[in-house]
Amino acid sequence: MKKIFLLLFFFYLLTSWGCTTAVISGKYTRDGRPMLWKNRDTRAINNALRYFDDGKYAYVGLVNSKDTEGKSIWIGLNSEGFAIMNSASYNLNLDNDDERNGWEGRIMKKALATCKTLADFEALLDQLPRPTGLEANFGVIDASGGAAYYEVNNYKYVKFDANDPAIAPFGYIIRTNYSHSGPFGLESSGYIRYNAANELFYNAVSTYEGITAQYIQKHVAKNLYHYLTKDKPMITYYHLPPETPKYIHFRDYIARPITASSVVVEGVKKGENPSLATLWANVGFPLASVIVPVWVTKIDLPKIVRYDNVLQDSPISYAATWLKKYKIMNIRWGKVDHQYININALVNVKETGIDQIIKKHEKIIYAKTYDLLEKWHAKGKPVKKDIKEMYDWLDGYISDMYHREFRIDLFENTHQNHLK
Repeated sequence: MKKIFLLLFFFYLLTSWGCTTAVISGKYTRDGRPMLWKNRDTRAINNALRYFDDGKYAYVGLVNSKDTEGKSIWIGLNSEGFAIMNSASYNLNLDNDDERNGWEGRIMKKALATCKTLADFEALLDQLPRPTGLEANFGVIDASGGAAYYEVNNYKYVKFDANDPAIAPFGYIIRTNYSHSGPFGLESSGYIRYNAANELFYNAVSTYEGITAQYIQKHVAKNLYHYLTKDKPMITYYHLPPETPKYIHFRDYIARPITASSVVVEGVKKGENPSLATLWANVGFPLASVIVPVWVTKIDLPKIVRYDNVLQDSPISYAATWLKKYKIMNIRWGKVDHQYININALVNVKETGIDQIIKKHEKIIYAKTYDLLEKWHAKGKPVKKDIKEMYDWLDGYISDMYHREFRIDLFENTHQNHLK
């Protein structure tokens, strides 16, 4: 009976959790700076960003909105240019019965608070008690150009260095929900997402366009390309007029029903000021969320990404979740509500779909942010006054966009009324 229960629980994990992630060496990005990317897949769909100064280093991290104490971080960046994220793995602890402890988020919080380099993180892993209770792929970058994955199980870890051409010939490493140091087979998941992401990344590094944060979020994180079936529904059904519902089965795309946020951390080159590292976040369901850049500073993060006591969520996550529920994945009854997506709500021939509208506004945000970064890199450091003005502008611009485009008020819990 116990074995049956464990098998059922294991099946539940495989069908319920997962992430699509990548570590990119600065040798292959357009600007020469290393990057982390994570599409976070979880049942904890309400997310927020939070600033912490409770350790050796200050840091900003993505948290569950219900985690009001900030006990776990799911991707983050600290003041030293050190950044970390994870994806769950299911093929590293097959030969033992030690239970998983679910502490990946707590380990990452501790790493952000105490680590400056990849070597510091390795020392942290070495100090963990055995069995660790971990089964995960941790992606890490630092301000010295370090970029690597650590596949961690109950008793050891294996490092995959993105700067090693023998391991990462094109400068990037992708991980979904299995580890390359474990066996391949039925115990794992994410093979289709892995291959889709690999193809999209290769398309970028093989041309002069190169990999940028904007490319990752626009062409990978929000991409509906199915590697197995070769379906590209945003292209196939682009020709339909607005208000022409077209539902497709929504499984094994990079963006998934349980994708709660998407984040890219753009690090710094060796010798650059680590405070120039940027965390680009689509907080909330990425297909309905707007990009928000933030930096590790004592300046309050934009209100749109911070936890709101009334909403019990960050405003932008709340809005993205609302659009997902009522417009994008709006099947109301039965057990199929999480299996189908209305492509017409995202794209249409008049370019008034949710994805089309948001990407037009994101283009403006990226341009404004890149102008700031160019100015700061010339000065050698960020300007606090600029950060404050940028955060205020983001709050105003994005809240105005949701109000004008979708009749959603980010800072007033009133937008449900318009459905009545």
